[in-house]
Amino acid sequence: MKMVEDFKGQKPSKNLEENIELLKGLFSESQDYIGRKFAVGGAGGPWLYLAYFDAMTNREETDFTVIKRLFDMDWASLSPEEMGETIYETIRDRGIATTDISESEDMFDIIYFIHAGDMPVFIDGCDKVIVIASRGFPNRGIQSAETEVVVQGPREAFSEVMRFNTALLRRRIRDNHFIVKQSKLGRRSLTDIAVCYMSNIVRPEVLSEVERRLKAIEIDCIMDSGSVEQLIEESWLSPFPQVQLTERPDKAASSILDGRVAIIIDNSPFVMIVPVTLNEFFHASEDYYSRWQVMSATRFLRFVGAFMSVALPGIYISVALFHPSMIPISMVSRLAEASAAIPFPAVLEFVLLDAAFELLREAGIRLRNASGGTIGIVGGLIIGQSAVEAGIVSPIVVIIVALTGIATFSIPSISLVYGFRIIKYGVLVLSALFGFFGLIIGLIITLTHLASLRSFGFPYLMPFAASEMSHYEDLKDSLFRFPLFSLKKRPFFANPNQTTRQGK
Repeated sequence: MKMVEDFKGQKPSKNLEENIELLKGLFSESQDYIGRKFAVGGAGGPWLYLAYFDAMTNREETDFTVIKRLFDMDWASLSPEEMGETIYETIRDRGIATTDISESEDMFDIIYFIHAGDMPVFIDGCDKVIVIASRGFPNRGIQSAETEVVVQGPREAFSEVMRFNTALLRRRIRDNHFIVKQSKLGRRSLTDIAVCYMSNIVRPEVLSEVERRLKAIEIDCIMDSGSVEQLIEESWLSPFPQVQLTERPDKAASSILDGRVAIIIDNSPFVMIVPVTLNEFFHASEDYYSRWQVMSATRFLRFVGAFMSVALPGIYISVALFHPSMIPISMVSRLAEASAAIPFPAVLEFVLLDAAFELLREAGIRLRNASGGTIGIVGGLIIGQSAVEAGIVSPIVVIIVALTGIATFSIPSISLVYGFRIIKYGVLVLSALFGFFGLIIGLIITLTHLASLRSFGFPYLMPFAASEMSHYEDLKDSLFRFPLFSLKKRPFFANPNQTTRQGK
């Protein structure tokens, strides 16, 4: 059986029966395929053929605006002026009562439209096909964001339907420079993909690089934006994300207005935003909806939490194994007494308890919301308390693991959290081998790696590094958030000719 891409460039036949046989040959084994052949207006009218998949189309709309109207056409009573130049024009202009139609002369596009939920209308004697936009497949609609929850700000989230997502962006950006370019990815899935950007703000070299990487993807199937993320990033060995994922339309819209590019994948509720820097992962949508003093303090705490999630275990191991003199004398006896009965070394203590914590976190994610929260709280209390009473781990290790876990929850991006969780173990091993010297070496290696990363040509550590490229303007929205009236310039992502976003 031929693949869909094998029909590129092939025109429909003027013989209606040949088109019917071709489609039946492709979909004969699919019981949800429906093909309907009938004559317009009874005797004397031309023969038509409609093709679609059950439950993929809006049956009520097509039955009343297309099929019923075509059946009601009185072909014999039409005057020559009403008939138009051709049968095709008559049916297109007088027989279909819907505005959203297109025309196609390529069987590849026609077969794709059938798969996508549209309804092509084949006309006997014509090699051009009318395609009716009749998509009506099930979807969960617009719901609240689940992974990027905010206290103040919009509650809308992207859905799995690409056209809904572009509409959510259109609601927020009412500018004719806002461009949505649509294409397809996946030889067999033919997944719709939309590249969204501001034509007068985006850097041309960034846009061309995004399009080049997307066109270079050769794969059978694309099911989620995460697959595309892995295929277009620069360094696949790095645990740190080089593409930002968001489910919030307000965040995607503001990023587009900053000169970045949003990539929407059909069937995925997460939109990709490129380029990205490490600083962007610490920004939350509500940072710009609340007062700058509060949000500056909150953002600083996120950076502190990121440092704790990586360095806190290494600091504890370094102090416990190599530098116990740093511990206050009043605490030394208590810690020594608590650790004396523990049969495992401090590193193994931490690894065992941290592994249990990670398992609880995964269990909480996979279970339903109410059950997941219960598992996380009760499981953590029971396991921690039981492990201490059984003499498997010391109380201080429980505290360190708990603080490390809480610190990771302060980071807005789950993709960045995964990277820190991996780096944490490397720093822990170096600290166990060399003490504070190993801790510093681990942090330097991490910083060096971050400095070497680039996202579509932009340094990953901007604006903390190479800040002079933006004349230090981007530092106003980094570790702290300056008042909104002082953020007059767009980030360095924007076209150099369109840097001003706010007047006096």
